[in-house]
Order: sequence, then structure tokens, then C-alpha cells
Amino acid sequence: MRFPRRRHDPVEVNLTPLIDVVFLLLIFFMVSTTFETRQALELELPESESGQEMETSPVTLVVTAAGEYRLGERVHTAGTLGEALAAEAEQAREFGLVVEADGRAAHADVVRVLDRAAGLEIRHVRIATAASSTPQAERP
Repeated sequence: MRFPRRRHDPVEVNLTPLIDVVFLLLIFFMVSTTFETRQALELELPESESGQEMETSPVTLVVTAAGEYRLGERVHTAGTLGEALAAEAEQAREFGLVVEADGRAAHADVVRVLDRAAGLEIRHVRIATAASSTPQAERP
């Protein structure tokens, strides 16, 4: 007895919906992702009520709570601070030096920066502060 064979149609996978879903996911992740371009330090600047905005672009030296020094993108220790500051001394003499010291940084670390700046004859040194959030009359 002979059975008739059924014809099998070739199986085709439609990739169009899959590609659509992948593109939608790609667009979703591109829109919802934020890109961080600057490395931010967690600094707690001391507050000041008589602070002024800077008009020029001075050399900025950051003193962290851990006792590290950051000049530009490079991290320095107390031993290499003098050499790094000497390399930026000409610009610091012209535009000034801003010390952004963390409020939790040791006083000796900030004094070390001021001492090295004085040794390099950098006369315009400012200490960065945050604007005061409470009026002076309310302070204890």
C-alpha cells in the first residue's frame, strides 16, 4: 500500500520583528544612559559668606581628605607635590592658585601647599569655599 507523501513547506524564520526589537532596545539604552565626562571628587568645601567668583582661570590644586594632592588629572603625594607645583608655577604666578581643600582634610596638608606656593613665589593664593547656606545671625 502506498501512502501519499505530504508536501512540507520549507520553514522560514522572519527576522524583521527581531531586528525591530533589537533596535528599539538599542535606542532605549542610548537615551537612558548618562555619560560622565569629568571625574568628580567628593569634597566638602568649607563655607564662606564673603566669597567672590573667579574671573580668570587659575591653577587649581585639590587636597583630599585622605591627604592626596590633585593637580590637573594627576595625583601627587607630599613628596612629589613640590615638583608638580613647580611645573605649574609660571601659570600660577600669572593667574593665581586656588586650593580646593576638603573640609575633612588635615590642616597640615593645606599648610604644606601654602608653604610650597610661597617657596615658588606664588603670591595670589585663594582657598575655595562653598557658599554659606545659613545666614550668620542664625549660627550659634
